[in-house]
Amino acid sequence: MSDLPPQEYVHEQEVDGFGTVRVRILDAKADAGVLHGWVSEERAAFWGMNGLTQDQVAEIYALMDTLDTHHAYLLEKDGEPVGLLQTYEPEADRVSECYEVEPGDIGIHLLLAPAGAAGARDGWSSALLGAVAQYVLKDRERVVVDPDVRNEKAIARFLRQGFVAGERVVLPEIDIPDVYLPEKHAQLAFLTREVAFQG
Repeated sequence: MSDLPPQEYVHEQEVDGFGTVRVRILDAKADAGVLHGWVSEERAAFWGMNGLTQDQVAEIYALMDTLDTHHAYLLEKDGEPVGLLQTYEPEADRVSECYEVEPGDIGIHLLLAPAGAAGARDGWSSALLGAVAQYVLKDRERVVVDPDVRNEKAIARFLRQGFVAGERVVLPEIDIPDVYLPEKHAQLAFLTREVAFQG
C-alpha cells in the first residue's frame, strides 16, 4: 500500500482527438523527480532552475504550497505527466509593478514536458494550453503571462492560442528570505475568457 497522499484533481477535460487532460495539485515531494527532470534540461533554462538538485526543486514547491496566492499543478494526459502549471494572483506578484491589474485577472507560468512525452505530436501544445485556459478561466476574466523576451517559442505558442501581446517590461529583481528572482525582461500577453471560450 502506498504512503503517498491521494491525488487531488481540480479539472478534467476530454479533448477531441487528443485525450483526457487532468489538472491535479502538485505534490512537491512525490512529483519532484519528474519536475527535476524537466527543469534541468537546457530547453527549460528560462524556468530558472537549471543546476538545482531534486531536493532543492522539492523545497521550492513545498514553499509555494504554503502560499495562498501562488499554486502549482501537474498536467496529465491520459494519466501521464505532461506539464507543470503555476497560477498566481497578479497583485501579489512582481508583474503587478509592470501593468495595471484588473479584477478577474490570473497569472500563469507553464512548462510543458519534453517533445516525445506521452506521445507528443502536432497540436500537442495547443491542446494542453486550451485545457489550461478552460481551467483557469472558469471563474476568471483574463489570463496574463510573462515569458522571457528571449523565449520566442513560448511567446509564439501563446499568440497562436489567442493571447494578445502587451508591452515588453522589466520585472524587478526580488531578493528576500527564501526567494531570489533576478530581473527579467518579459513579454506580457493576455487571453480573455471570451476568446478562450469561443467556438
